[in-house]
Order: sequence, then structure tokens, then C-alpha cells
Amino acid sequence: MERDTPLLAVRGASKRFGAVQALSEVDLEVTAGGVTGLVGANGAGKSTLVKVISGVEPPDSGVIEWRGRPVELRTPLDAQKLGIVAVHQDLSLCDNLDTVGNLFLGREVRRFCRLDEVEMEKRSRALLNILSVRIPDLRVPVASLSAAQRQGVAIARALLGKPELVILDEPTAALGPQQAAVVLAMVQRLRDQRLGVLLVSHEMEEVRAVTDRVAVLRVGRNTGFFDTKYTTQEQIDSAVTGNQAMAVTLQQSLLPHGLPDQDALDVASRYLPARAGVGGDWFDVIPLPGARVALVVGDIVGHGMHAAATMGRLRTAVHNFSMLDLPPDDLLAHLDDLVSRMDKDDAVPGGGGTPAAGATCLYAIYDSVSRRCELARAGHLPPALVHPDGTVEYLDVPAGPPLGLGGLPFEAVEHELPEGSKLVLYTDGLVEDRTRDIDVGLELLRTALSGPDRDPEQACDAVLDALLPAEPKDDVALLIARSRALPRDRIARWSVPAEPSAVSAVRAAAERQLERWGLDELAFTTELILSELITNSIRHAAGPITVRLLLDRTLICEVADASSTAPHLRYAATTDEGGRGLFLVAQLAEHWGTRYTSDGKIIWAEQRLPAGRVPADVTGGG
Repeated sequence: MERDTPLLAVRGASKRFGAVQALSEVDLEVTAGGVTGLVGANGAGKSTLVKVISGVEPPDSGVIEWRGRPVELRTPLDAQKLGIVAVHQDLSLCDNLDTVGNLFLGREVRRFCRLDEVEMEKRSRALLNILSVRIPDLRVPVASLSAAQRQGVAIARALLGKPELVILDEPTAALGPQQAAVVLAMVQRLRDQRLGVLLVSHEMEEVRAVTDRVAVLRVGRNTGFFDTKYTTQEQIDSAVTGNQAMAVTLQQSLLPHGLPDQDALDVASRYLPARAGVGGDWFDVIPLPGARVALVVGDIVGHGMHAAATMGRLRTAVHNFSMLDLPPDDLLAHLDDLVSRMDKDDAVPGGGGTPAAGATCLYAIYDSVSRRCELARAGHLPPALVHPDGTVEYLDVPAGPPLGLGGLPFEAVEHELPEGSKLVLYTDGLVEDRTRDIDVGLELLRTALSGPDRDPEQACDAVLDALLPAEPKDDVALLIARSRALPRDRIARWSVPAEPSAVSAVRAAAERQLERWGLDELAFTTELILSELITNSIRHAAGPITVRLLLDRTLICEVADASSTAPHLRYAATTDEGGRGLFLVAQLAEHWGTRYTSDGKIIWAEQRLPAGRVPADVTGGG
């Protein structure tokens, strides 16, 4: 048997009793020397699955594999021949017989046609010693034994057939804490004998204490597979009660339902929840003014409903902060402060929930005019850049602290992206695995991304095929964006002297440019907008003034100056001589706003393009 091949594997088992669908495409695996827990509420389908595995009830559909080979279990004898035995909850002991009599009932040892009582007692004692079951007198009726001792006798009887898989159905259901501990110690002894164990129980703490993995059933369906060592009680409880399905639904509702229309990047994305419960991974693509796009990937600590809800809160916050057009380092600083305040609010009595501190985030802004990308990260893994020739590098972005920890500032860096290169953002669930070092995962990602040019959709598929395990322990978010450049013939730029007489020259130049673009209909409104914005800069700002027209999905007018003072929209009184300029801009433009730069600020306004009026000779964008 291959090392990774399970001892027993159930694939897509279904079973119906009349109108009741007891099992629906259930999967389960048990390894040699491993203890797998099977949990679920009453009516979840646990007993039916045990009957299927032990040959009592053959499945209607699905496959049962033993050591990697499909087998048919039509009767309990079929299961026993393979080495599968079940110890049912009722134990099926004869109370009037002693321990030896129960162990060898139906398979007595004879010598010279007579019962060999000495040999049977010797073997009984040996079996009980394996399980560390102490019964001073093997010749007293089992009715006088404790519940834990009776359970030990039933398990020992199962071991007589030298099985490889032992199924224990609710072995501690009728036991007190001390006797339950004795039975759980027997489970450990079975593990020490390199036997596979399937432990069916509703006692979650006991299951987590002795199992390696836990499979959860709810109304006859799988709702989770968990690695016990790395799983919280909350995750298992959520799967049992159905909260995990609710968490998945909540998570899916909070993630983007489609990527926004924009021409700066060609983007593909993937999100895959973990089988151990939905986490808080998320991604976003946010169009920004000035033919720019923000890319976001984040990861919340923990799993379940709280992680999904926290993800929604942070994703909303990132959207709101991005509308302020903050640079990446400032945005992460605001987000860090928000996480700290969220944890303080949740720490009050009745707040509840897992702290949000420790969440990670990477925020990037790509400018299709300059082809420069500004990035900052808060405890997140570095992004990868796939060059047009297929080579891959991990960008050097300073690793700030995770969100909510405070104390250190975030640092943003700029990288120029060659046109056609691909920026890859991802969460740790893609590259981290408990069977390998993270450096190995990053190297696997590099290999999957390198090579012949692929579009973002193909690249996403190639990455997941190469790195995603069969049963992801953590959820995965992946965002791959191929850069585009706004064509030079869609950009017009003028330097403006700080003199009122210069406004008319810029208006005339803008009119000529719009005529070349075939946008004569927008000439009048564009001239008014530029007049107001340039005049405002001449009156209230200092330093050089630059005007830029960008033809993207909208017509974008930008006026940049060296002042950091932003204008404010207000209603002018009838006696006021001024104050109506920005009000006029707001009425003429579809959107307008201000963003700050290292040299000052930019006031921008967007106008919707007339339908079908983009010139055919103007290319680029998509």
C-alpha cells in the first residue's frame, strides 16, 4: 500500500430508506495507525455510515476502497474478511457468561476435543493487557463488571479476529468521566498497535482528545473534514450545527460577485474555502480615478462566522478608505487603527468573538498612464511579478506588522510594471502546507507562474493545479492582474502659467484635442470644467500647474498644483461674488474629487462618453 493511500476510503456513498435520504454522497478516510472521529447530531447519518462500512447495509451508490482497491461489502462477513470489525453501542455481551466465555463465544479453543480453558484464559489476559484493561477475575459474569471494563471486553473480542480497522460506535455514551478516560486510553492502545480506528461519538472534547482527524456529518452530508491538531472546537461545532454552511454563504455574499469594468488591468480571481471551515480571506479590485486601479488581498485570523463577518467589515473599510484616494501606506495605517478599535469594542462584556488583530493585507495601486505600481503590505506575503518573458520575481515590499498590533509604520514602494506583465497577489493558504516549508511553496508558485505566456485565467488554473492540495486546510484567495498601458494618443498634457490669461489657451488646446478624439459634443462642458479648475488653482494655489486629459472609459480632466489645500463644495448665497465654480463642476461632471500627491494635489472630474463616440483609431484599453 502506498504511504498516502488510506486504509479505508468511502467515496460518494449514498443510502436511502424509503422516503428518507440517510446519506448523500458521503466521503470518509481512515488511515492505518490513525484515529478518525465521526461526529454529528442525532440523525446526521453516523449509524448508517457505520452500517455501510461494516457490511450491514450496502450503499445505493458510491465506492468503498480498501487499501486503494474498490471492494463490495454486502454482508458483515465481507467486512470481517477484509479486517473490518465494529463494536456497537449495545456491545452484544452475554451478561451471564464470564469474560473468557464472551471473548471466545462461537470460536472456542479445543484440545483433544475438549475446551482448552487454560489457553483461552491465557489469550484473554493477553488481549486485555494490550488494551490495559484490568479485570482481576476473568471468571466472574461480565454483568458484575464496570461499564468501562465491559467496553474493554467488547473491544478485546473484536481484536481476536486480528482486524486492521476497528469501528467504535459511541463507546463512552453511557460512561462517567473517569470510565470514559479508561476507554479513551484503550483507543490510544489500538493506535499503538498500528490499527485504524473510526471513533463515532457525540462527545466533542473526547473526540478531539484522541483523534487525528474529524469528519462531520449533518443530515447525511459531509460538512467538514478537520485536522484535529489545528482545529478549534468552534469550527467543529459550526460544522455540526450548520453554522459552517451559513459562514460559507456569508463569506460568498461578502466577496465580489464580479470584477468591475476597467481597462488598466486584465484580472482573474479565485476563492476556495477550506474543508476545515470557511476563513476570512478576501480580495478586491477597485477602480480609482485617473485610469488607476487598486488591488487588495487580505486574510483574517480564524475560521467560521466571526472570521467571515470580520472580513466583511474590513473589506467595507478598505472600500471606504480607497474612495479617499489614500496612498497604500496611509490606507493600511487607517485600517490598522480600525482593527485596534474593533478589538477594543469586542472586548467589552457581550462583545465576544475572536480578535481581529493579526489580520494581514496587501494593497496596491496601479497607474496605467505611468505603468507604475505603488504597494504596501501589513504582515502579508510578498506579491509575485511575472515578466512578459515568463521570468518570475517576488517584489521587494517592506513587510509591515499585521493589522491591529500597532507600533510600527507601514512603508510603500513603487515598481514599474512592463506592459503585459502579471502581478500575482495571494493568501498564505495557497503556499503554506504543514507537509512542507513555506519557501518550498513559494518556489512551487514561482514554477507554476513561469514559462510560456498565459492569460490571467489560464495562470490561475495552472497555479491551483500545481499547489492546491486535495483537502485545503486553509482557504485560498488568488488574484492575477496583467498590466495594460493607456496609449499615448489617449493622453494630453499641458503646463499652465499661473496667470489668468493662460486659461483661454488651455481651453483652445483642449478643444482641438477633443476634436481629434471625435468628442466635439463634450467640448463645451470640458472647457467650462477646465476654466473653473484652472482658475481655482491660479487663485488659491502656488507653484506649477499642470492640466491633463485622459481618454479612458470616461473623459478625465485633471488639474494638478503644488498646494495641499483641497477645495470644498458649498452653496453660494445670492449676494456672494464667488463660490459657484465647484458647484458648476459637480453639476457638469459625473464624478469629481481631489487626491493628494507628494508634490501637492490633483483635482479631477470625469465625464461620461457619448455612446459609440470613441474614435476607431484610438486603441488600447479593452
